[in-house]
Parts: sequence; C-alpha cells; structure tokens
Amino acid sequence: MPDMSASASLAMTHLVTIAKEVDEDKVTPGVLGFIVFAAMALAVWALMKSMSRHMNRVEFTQVPDPREPSDPEPSRAESAGTADAGSSGQGKKQV
Repeated sequence: MPDMSASASLAMTHLVTIAKEVDEDKVTPGVLGFIVFAAMALAVWALMKSMSRHMNRVEFTQVPDPREPSDPEPSRAESAGTADAGSSGQGKKQV
C-alpha cells in the first residue's frame, strides 16, 4: 500500500495556501448555505405547484341559495303599495 501521509500532506499544503488567500474577516455562506437555499427554493416551488393544482380544482360558479327569493329587490309597485298602506291610518282616529 502506498503511503497516504505524503498525499495527505500535499493536499493540506494546497488547502492552506488557498485558505491564506481568503480574507479571514470575510464570512461566506459556503456549501451548506447553498444547500439550505436550494432546499428552500425547491420547497417553495413544490408548494406553489400544489396550491395551483388545488386552486384549479375549485369550482367558482355560485349556486343560488334556495332559501332566498329569486328577486331580492321588490318592484316599485309593490314598495309603493306597502308604503301607502302602512302610513294611511297612523295617528288618526276615524269617527
């Protein structure tokens, strides 16, 4: 078996020189930050796709309520007739 210490020390010398070129005061996210960001982006994409699929299944046509009258606004003749009948005998006594 070849001696691994020689190749390990060679790799370490290359890593040390690369590390010295990097500013020690600068903080970078690194590989872990990229992995977390990519996982979050995939999760948001999957949630958006799922929401879109669920929204496409919803039927937006409004069914009229059977308990409500078909014409919610009374016609002018009906409203005028009820207003006259209600105010005609109030406050007066007929003799």
